[in-house]
Amino acid sequence: MPADKDAEKQIEALREKIRHHEYLYYVLDRPQISDFEFDKLVQELQQLEGEHPALITPDSPTQRVGGKPREGFFKVRHSSPMLSLDNTYNQDELSAWERRVHELTGVKGVDYVCELKLDGMSLSLGYDDGQLVRGVTRGDGTTGEDVTLNVRTVRSIPLSVPKEKLKKTGIPAYFEVRGELLMPTAAFKKLNEERESKGLPTFSNPRNFTAGTVRQLDPNITAQRPLDFFAYMLLQDGRTYFDHHSKTLEALESAGFKVNPHRKLVHSIDEVWKFIHQWEEKRDSLPYEIDGIVVKVDRTALQDELGFTGKAPRWAIAYKYSARAGITKLEGVRWQVGRTGKLTPVAELAPVSIGGTTVRNATLHNVDEIERLGAKIGDYVQVERGGDVIPKVAKVVEDKVHPRGKQEIDIPEKCPVCATRVVRTEGEVDYRCVNANCPAKLLGTVLHFASRGVMNIDGMGESLVNQLIERGLVKNVADIYDLNKKDLLGLERFADKSAQNILDEIANSKKLPLERVVYGLGIRFVGERTAQFLAEHFGSMDALANASAEQLEEVNEVGPRVAESIAEFFSNPANRKLVERLGKAGLAFKGQQKERGTKLAGKTFVLTGTLAHYTRDEAKQMLEDAGGKVAGSVSKKTDYVVAGADAGSKLDQAKELGVAVIDEGEMEKLAR
Repeated sequence: MPADKDAEKQIEALREKIRHHEYLYYVLDRPQISDFEFDKLVQELQQLEGEHPALITPDSPTQRVGGKPREGFFKVRHSSPMLSLDNTYNQDELSAWERRVHELTGVKGVDYVCELKLDGMSLSLGYDDGQLVRGVTRGDGTTGEDVTLNVRTVRSIPLSVPKEKLKKTGIPAYFEVRGELLMPTAAFKKLNEERESKGLPTFSNPRNFTAGTVRQLDPNITAQRPLDFFAYMLLQDGRTYFDHHSKTLEALESAGFKVNPHRKLVHSIDEVWKFIHQWEEKRDSLPYEIDGIVVKVDRTALQDELGFTGKAPRWAIAYKYSARAGITKLEGVRWQVGRTGKLTPVAELAPVSIGGTTVRNATLHNVDEIERLGAKIGDYVQVERGGDVIPKVAKVVEDKVHPRGKQEIDIPEKCPVCATRVVRTEGEVDYRCVNANCPAKLLGTVLHFASRGVMNIDGMGESLVNQLIERGLVKNVADIYDLNKKDLLGLERFADKSAQNILDEIANSKKLPLERVVYGLGIRFVGERTAQFLAEHFGSMDALANASAEQLEEVNEVGPRVAESIAEFFSNPANRKLVERLGKAGLAFKGQQKERGTKLAGKTFVLTGTLAHYTRDEAKQMLEDAGGKVAGSVSKKTDYVVAGADAGSKLDQAKELGVAVIDEGEMEKLAR
């Protein structure tokens, strides 16, 4: 046998041995050899590959880290949206969700899978012919950032899955795995202790630290931080591959992915509740943070039938545990000014650890809340933190151990940023700065405009915006579109490439649709959904800007208060000028005026089973755009049941009631 063949055989055997020990250590947490012995195996492989560089493959254990730090992250569109889950906080809400599952599917016996709700960040992994080719963050749910080089450094993520394993588990060669990336609490605590000993600032919590780590431009930094990954979903072409969620988890585990072992297939909501209660008592024994339990309908056909709301699947729910709390001293109160001018009191606290997170600040919401609490400087207060919710002061603690403070909390008469007198409108709880040129309002306004989900100008964070404002380069959001490379190169930490990246992001934002621009204007009471309704109804910025309050009230979900706010915004000459400049900069000022057709007016449809060419939401939109109504259950008033593969009991109900049953081809003919 030729020498290179001997080397190839030796290298591959060594790789398999290292992969086996990586799996034992990082996935099963059952190491069989010492770190020293493991390092010797890796060094031996590195030496052999150095002698035979032509034999190095991308999935070799030595190739987890490599290459120079990148200049930025590419954006990648997800194969299907990575949606968040709706939350529930008590047994009644959970039971109400279960009732909806039964009502919408018409199925009495539904199995559920209970999983721990890991407090990390969502991640998508793409595998091509069994090889890891892409790692993408959740981003805004539709588009994420390509963090492949960083993902490769996480030892519990397989760089490849052997074809024999794929065949044995029934997983296709081309697939996508979604899961949660996190940092174990012990590793996080050790890291903070090391930083503290060196006089460096500590990190606030494992979740935020994980998100920051995976977005490091240098993968070598990511490699030094002990992240972990738990898989919970397997897709092909954006659709769930196996017919049961429990099978998905078993297949992923058998293929070598780390799947959380604390899961259970249950057959009733009583069993779900028992699982929730069990882990609430045991959550502190876990080596990572959880903030609740995720409950999912097991059968994929039922998941498809239940479909999605605008932002979350109907077939899954997150039960959130009650907030963790701690007692600490209220040392002071500062007032923050938001983009609408609203002043929010922020409690400055003696540092307190709550659920693994060091809390130094908490919201007091508004003056009414301060009065309700009866809070004073020097009081001891109970602070709560739950999930993604900002820590809040829940109550004042008064006992022998915790004496009351004596200093009253002063309500500012002037804006703490621009010194303009603040006002409180009759009937409202908030004090506001009414100075349109207040720097604090400007910072919030620009950050909102540039944020993900609005104009999506990646990289335009607080540090950059502060510099732009301080140097007078940005006095309103329209000034963003006048920035040039020379302006940016004069700022801290900006080189040619990073400056060009920002300019490219600004240019790309001009391609976003009208509803994003409307949302970006920051009109009071106009959120993402209202902005979309306004854009669809009026079809252009000009029509919207010139609409009367009465015309605005004709828009779906726009009441008198919202209509008045919109009309007031566009009646302001400075706002008019701002909008005009955005139009001249080339932002989308025209959209598609959407009016529902009348072809299916008065017709009610029910969807069941899996459609071959449409998702449930796509089919629903098609029918509604043609004037039809889509209901969740079959009744005598139903005109058509659209049946796909694995249709459930709704098909039987339709036959019993004599309701017409059609396939998706017939649905298309009716709707178009």
